[in-house]
Amino acid sequence: MDKRPSWQEYFMQMAILAAKRSTCLRRQVGAVLVKDNQILSTGYNGSPKGISHCAEVGCLRQTNAVPSGQMHEICRGVHAEQNAIIQAGLNGSSTRGATLYCTHQPCSICARLIINAEIRTIYISETYPDALAEQLFREAGVELLLFNSESGKIKKVL
Repeated sequence: MDKRPSWQEYFMQMAILAAKRSTCLRRQVGAVLVKDNQILSTGYNGSPKGISHCAEVGCLRQTNAVPSGQMHEICRGVHAEQNAIIQAGLNGSSTRGATLYCTHQPCSICARLIINAEIRTIYISETYPDALAEQLFREAGVELLLFNSESGKIKKVL
């Protein structure tokens, strides 16, 4: 019998699977919101419902070679974390005290939403260059943990 995955590995693998639905040309991101080891919602990054995907109309950030962590406001996509929070709300699930599993470290825009959604812990599999997001998480007391899918080891980022 194969080794049973830890909860962290289980939910991170689901975030990785959610990322495969992404329509972003630059970075495929997936997120899973969990409370008491039960999934509240999932999300991936892509255009809002009913709006053309970036693959169809192009990406301004890619066209203008905007570096990671900058000028999020010109992106037409909704981030995976945002979609997971929105879906939880649409389905009537409180995010207060929930844990977020995300393939990538949240940006500062998502950090603000996560803080106000009262999500206390975030597991990520990849870092992202956004110093403001880290500052906001630090101030709000949100725990940020880097999960290594290969080894199963967890490293505290914040």
